[in-house]
Amino acid sequence: VLKLLEKELSQYFKGKLTKFTVPVEFTGTDFQKKVWEELQNISFGKYRSYQSQADAMKRPKSVRAVANANSRNKLCLVVPCHRVIGKNLSLTGYAGGVDRKAALLKLEGIELTF
Repeated sequence: VLKLLEKELSQYFKGKLTKFTVPVEFTGTDFQKKVWEELQNISFGKYRSYQSQADAMKRPKSVRAVANANSRNKLCLVVPCHRVIGKNLSLTGYAGGVDRKAALLKLEGIELTF
């Protein structure tokens, strides 16, 4: 698994990988696991708001809980929480820092100001 992860991370940062295939196992609450599973539905080069992530989960009033679960994602590249932004297109919240979030989005062809 680690060899595959190393290979896929290298390919991702070279712009040659758009979807990770390395297997993941989530450790968290049932709600957190659902949030992280939903993150995997955001394609490379796409983004969504925290509200649209909550809506996709059929939990439209759970925006803050979704954002909180995103912040606890330990697999932040493989499970792409950097693709979730504020409703006003702001680059809010990212454990690695907003600058890194912007850099990851830019790597995927998305440039937003913050």
